Amino acid sequence: MVRVAVLDDYQNVALEMADWSSLPAGTELEVFSEHLDDIEAVAERLREFEIVVAMRERTPFTRDLLEKLPRLELLVTTGSQNAAIDVEAARELGAIVSGTGSLGFGTSELTWALILALARQIPREDRAIREGGWQVALGQGLRGGTLGILGLGNLGTQVARIGAAFGMEIVAWSQNLTAERAEEAGAQLVALEELLERSDVVTIHLKLSDRTRGLIGADELAAMKDSAYIINTSRGPIIDEDALVEALEAGTIAGAGLDTFDREPLPLDHPLRSLPNTVLTPHVGYVIEDGYRVYYEHAVENITAFLRGSPVRVIEENAGYQSGI
Repeated sequence: MVRVAVLDDYQNVALEMADWSSLPAGTELEVFSEHLDDIEAVAERLREFEIVVAMRERTPFTRDLLEKLPRLELLVTTGSQNAAIDVEAARELGAIVSGTGSLGFGTSELTWALILALARQIPREDRAIREGGWQVALGQGLRGGTLGILGLGNLGTQVARIGAAFGMEIVAWSQNLTAERAEEAGAQLVALEELLERSDVVTIHLKLSDRTRGLIGADELAAMKDSAYIINTSRGPIIDEDALVEALEAGTIAGAGLDTFDREPLPLDHPLRSLPNTVLTPHVGYVIEDGYRVYYEHAVENITAFLRGSPVRVIEENAGYQSGI
């Protein structure tokens, strides 16, 4: 008997997304929808499982946790990388880490959902209608405005193309971005300070690293227009969360659309939950049905291949592992 745990199935849909019955005979599957933060609780839950399927970075697999899972042989992460898994520690402890394919457009689409929700005051108008009101806010148009993109990789480029379709001027910055690469994406390379000063919308599409953690702090937020919005569908710690709350409370920026946070799930008493000039989503950039089907179908394939002695989609390096992400 081989036991398989599927973690953090928040929507209770994992069993619908793939044919788990195709797993080899003798495989016992258990799905957990309740998220656990405490490392001891996670270890107790998983102690008897040989195989674990992790949904993105919802549960970090640090060396401390992996050392408490002596039966673990295969750890499957959805996606091709997972900065919350210590791949080196897993390998040293005798466990294989494998990944899955993914779809590359969900997060860019959500980015625009947040931009439009903020600019056109959609949550406020929706709430007003349900409460008996009618036209309570004044929206902002995007055409002719400036879109500032931090990080012009695959996602940033998708966001830039949509911005151009809205008739926006596109400026971009990252540590390694070149003028030629920016031009290819329809953007102009500018310094970070200039981007913050000029942009009507600033959107973040950088990987979390030592260089980007806290990149947007109090000084950077102060450089933005008081009419500007900031969007983060990347990783929460890229923005100094305390500084962001202060800027939103003071009105030195117009609002924020956030899909990622320093701590997830976002604590119930967090001030971001009560600020009226925010649109918040619970890290759902990748949470679309088509994407989930790819994740879980590949997870089933990975498990089957492993049990037959030929592991597939093996992740060999930490690829940006962040302890305590």
